[in-house]
Amino acid sequence: MSRDIDGSRIDAVLADAVQSGAVPHVAAIAADRDGVLYEGGAGVRVAGESDDPVGTGTQFRIMSMTKMVTTAAALQLVERGDLDLAAPVEEYQPEFAAVQVLEGFDGDTPRLVPPASQATVSQLVTHTTGLGYWFWSADLLRYETVTGVPNVVPGSAEAFKAPMVAHPGTRFVYGINTDWLGRVVETVAGTTLDEVVRTGITEPLGMADTMFRLDEGRKATCVAIHTRGEDGRWTAVPEILNQEPDWWAGGHGLYSTPRDYTRFTRALLRGGELDGERILSEETVDRAFTNQIGDLGFPAEIPTADPPITDSLRVGPGWTWGHGLLLNTEDQPGRRRAGTGAWAGLFNTHFFIDRTTGVCASIYTNSLPFIEQDGAWRVYGEFEEALYAAL
Repeated sequence: MSRDIDGSRIDAVLADAVQSGAVPHVAAIAADRDGVLYEGGAGVRVAGESDDPVGTGTQFRIMSMTKMVTTAAALQLVERGDLDLAAPVEEYQPEFAAVQVLEGFDGDTPRLVPPASQATVSQLVTHTTGLGYWFWSADLLRYETVTGVPNVVPGSAEAFKAPMVAHPGTRFVYGINTDWLGRVVETVAGTTLDEVVRTGITEPLGMADTMFRLDEGRKATCVAIHTRGEDGRWTAVPEILNQEPDWWAGGHGLYSTPRDYTRFTRALLRGGELDGERILSEETVDRAFTNQIGDLGFPAEIPTADPPITDSLRVGPGWTWGHGLLLNTEDQPGRRRAGTGAWAGLFNTHFFIDRTTGVCASIYTNSLPFIEQDGAWRVYGEFEEALYAAL
């Protein structure tokens, strides 16, 4: 049975986050191995237009929190002996052989060279192929601007023509690796990624509210994406995600609820099993929470290349990457312990799994810019500190 905690301080954090304008709305949840410890929310689905309160049953676009789900699907194939992490990506996706490395520009002409080595499936999982995202790569943003190659968010398959910005295995570059990984999974499984995720993860774990395309009923409980107007107030914007994409985006395509995603994080907290359903072996989960990028390290700071989309990411030294998870190598005072696995989504969703303390938690808004330092980023920290103070 889950322990009881006093959630009043967390309630206050969420209420203040909305009242102060740091976020347009927010929901948060925490759990241990045995069940939910805390759940709460503040604000409404559509600022200024809706009376529907946001809570842990509300639908959110979880964006890059999709990545760990796709990674788990790939690791299931590894466990079955169907997928080889050491194999070149092009063994499963021959078109990957055409991906080159962007080394600079001659005027407005991109200077492209062949990669110094073949990228592997393992490097897709660990973001060490050299593939990036425009919002954290000025060169990639310039490339997409001068060539017309779209980023992945609009859902066009043309996005897979984007080059690497580093040679495979030379550094950690956060990017569209997991979108390519999703395509590898589809090839190996012989079916579409939505079906792989449904049969291997969401259905066994009872995650009925997690999917790549919302049905009409769930659209009615989904928050709007918000940006700040000229007056600083939060304003809802039209749907950004393509509802009929060319492919199911393994890097960012899922919708979920805080309650649903917590079933997934609890399964990982419990070593790959929840309510008698095992999705991964304990050994596989242990590897996910272990440094898989050697001495490359996770950057202490990743400068923004697109401020309306994201702030710079500043985690400081002492972080690395496992299988689909950001890992801190030292205890964070008053917060997560060393070895915690975590990641986030571009519209300001965030989760962490602290196996030492025995708790997993996540917090959700749908707003831009990502990790605004005095906005969602601050609220993340205040929520985490309030949670650990209550444990």
